[in-house]
Amino acid sequence: MIDPAAPLPKYLQLRAILLDMVERGGLPVDAPMPSERELCRRFGVSRMTVRQAVDQLVAEDRLRRIPGKGMFVARPKVQMPKELVSFTEDMRARGLRPASRDLAARTVEADGTLAGLMGVDRGTPLHLLERLRLADGEPMAVERSHILASAAPRLLELRAPDSPLFEALEREYGIVMDAGEQTIEAGPAGDADARLLGVAPGDTVFFLRQRTFSRGVCVEVALATYRADRYSIHLGLVNPRT
Repeated sequence: MIDPAAPLPKYLQLRAILLDMVERGGLPVDAPMPSERELCRRFGVSRMTVRQAVDQLVAEDRLRRIPGKGMFVARPKVQMPKELVSFTEDMRARGLRPASRDLAARTVEADGTLAGLMGVDRGTPLHLLERLRLADGEPMAVERSHILASAAPRLLELRAPDSPLFEALEREYGIVMDAGEQTIEAGPAGDADARLLGVAPGDTVFFLRQRTFSRGVCVEVALATYRADRYSIHLGLVNPRT
């Protein structure tokens, strides 16, 4: 119960109670939560106190509001990794079951943008691998990987369908990715990617561009569309004056 004499503000006490209901109560994703009116009555607090507690849990992606319907347990978001790991490694480390479904595989010529990103001439052959990335059977991202064909000849023949790309590069060619960089922007989902991801066209998604290097050579440029409702971006901050 809420202790009015406790040093912890009432809304933080209520936040802890609601979080305990979700975690220890074992409430599944999308389970309904008591209404604000019911929480006020049950815990003897004001509507403002309830809203402060709920707002904080919504901001933490533990609860979600649906206008006209109420509050529900939210599906926890996955944080974008800050280390150079494959999607498969990242999902396994989070206790999720990764899967990948090949959508297309072909060799193309680098256009001006890709040539500039990879530091090669326009028209340089690149292997293009389009994949739908899943975790526990749920679509998470559509990824289009462009791999330098001269570094991995016959890759599309030697790599088993739906298998991890980085593992194939290391096993078949001894290529170990040792550095990379990412650019992430938010924007509306296009029709094709929205259909693959199971979201509505125009829903907000993350557009990720990743350059991956091995021994100073850009071997891969990946252009991916991630579901913003399943991912969050977490950054550590430091004070430059300390």
